[in-house]
Amino acid sequence: MGWRPVIDLIFLQRLTTNLSLPNLLNLRTKDESERTSTKESSSTFVSSSIFVQQGHKQHIQRGRAGNPGSYIFFLIDLMSTFRAIIKTMRPKQWTKNIIVYAALIFDGKFLEPDLFLKTTALFILFCLVSSSVYLLNDLVDIEKDRAHPLKRNRPLASGALKPVYAVVAMVILLGVSLPIAYLLDSTAALILAGYFLMNVAYSFWLKNMVILDVLTIAAGFVLRVAAGAAVVQVERFSPWLYVCITLIALLIALGKRRAELVALEDGAGEHRAILDEYNVNFLDHLISLTTGATIVTYSLYTFSAQNLPENHLMMLTIPIVIYFLFRYLYLIHVKHLGGAPDELIFKDKPLFFSAAFWGLAAMVILYFSNYHLL
Repeated sequence: MGWRPVIDLIFLQRLTTNLSLPNLLNLRTKDESERTSTKESSSTFVSSSIFVQQGHKQHIQRGRAGNPGSYIFFLIDLMSTFRAIIKTMRPKQWTKNIIVYAALIFDGKFLEPDLFLKTTALFILFCLVSSSVYLLNDLVDIEKDRAHPLKRNRPLASGALKPVYAVVAMVILLGVSLPIAYLLDSTAALILAGYFLMNVAYSFWLKNMVILDVLTIAAGFVLRVAAGAAVVQVERFSPWLYVCITLIALLIALGKRRAELVALEDGAGEHRAILDEYNVNFLDHLISLTTGATIVTYSLYTFSAQNLPENHLMMLTIPIVIYFLFRYLYLIHVKHLGGAPDELIFKDKPLFFSAAFWGLAAMVILYFSNYHLL
């Protein structure tokens, strides 16, 4: 951390003033031994956390006696906790909630400002609720995450964030988002609450049930779309899109399971128990089946949805979707990626640009055709 040298300087100055030299040497020796043991456990956050907490405990007592310098440690500790909470909320995962705009776009109402603002508000609310879900997941899996080569560096698993602070943050997020969602749209609020309850069931039970675990993940995306449809009050939103979104979400979930299974190999079950119920061959069959079903379903949408141009221009986007799906299969089968699909789409340029080009083409076909420009 960039502010660590400043903490060391301030802390040493105050100890030199208020403590004897023997005590100072003992404290530094103790701190170095703690740092050594922390390094052996590969927890990158704990050493700085111990150092700050020691300084805070000693100096906050002096602060009550009129020592203003102790509040520096209090503020640093507060900032560290806040940053740990934000990291646990996983802002990078918020891109998944963009799917709430699907109803607004494909129902032909993207150019209506009031509905756009309502959908944007719903997007923010889903970000808050999904972050509360991530806090819950990390609380439930804290011990398993400590045994994971990457997840052990998460704030809760590493000790940088106390569980009680994670619980408080989760309650605040839910206490703010659900009432606002009800004011926005009562149906959307019920869907949002159902989304959270479904994820609670996933955290405790469903994630350990084979096939139901990936179906639950896919259902989360469908609920996002349904909430967006409730806010927009859709009139011409094709049911084929619900099926397409379900299949694509299922494909991503299966790809993630496969990537985890390949990366963790024989010890996969120790990190995620459900992985013992899968094998690569079984997942490859499911991925192939889901990919084929996605292409067929999207193709049916392009020439059967009510609000599409009569000249079937939307069918021109089918090759883009096929390329996107095949590129994703290439990444998970050949490059052995897919463990973090939300990051993969931004890291792999062909995947990103194919998705962006499809979105642009769909928008042009949907909206320009209404003005007879195509």
